Amino acid sequence: MRPEVQACVALGANLGDAVQSLRDALAALDAHPAVRVLRTSSFYRTAPVEASGPDFINAVALVATTLTAPGLLAVLQDIEQAAGRLRPYRNAPRTLDLDLLTYGTARIDSPALTVPHPRMMERAFVLVPLHEVLPALVPPEALDAVRHQAVERLD
Repeated sequence: MRPEVQACVALGANLGDAVQSLRDALAALDAHPAVRVLRTSSFYRTAPVEASGPDFINAVALVATTLTAPGLLAVLQDIEQAAGRLRPYRNAPRTLDLDLLTYGTARIDSPALTVPHPRMMERAFVLVPLHEVLPALVPPEALDAVRHQAVERLD
């Protein structure tokens, strides 16, 4: 068996019951035999960034997994598909969006996966909940740089 690695997963949705979609995704992640959800941020409402449609509900989960990074990405994509995720065009509104932000200390740059996520430091909807679950990953200057992006905590 592989040793566990801690990874951070961003969750977002802006179609249907977005809050329930995130809850269901967290439950599906935690139900996977090779994944344990360790911590989950609060849920946040944010305006779409480089996207259209209604406001998003966003969160970040810290997980422990024995899966490889590509294996974890496949699980995330399976959960998205089970939630009815369609990809008609880039940044389309979505029932569920799961992004692998970090995978331990790994740096991965392949056609299928880039870790750490290449745009996470530019987005308040990622940094604010990420700071909540793993403050050491988010330097104060990164939070300052996205302070102009509105993020409303729901719970």
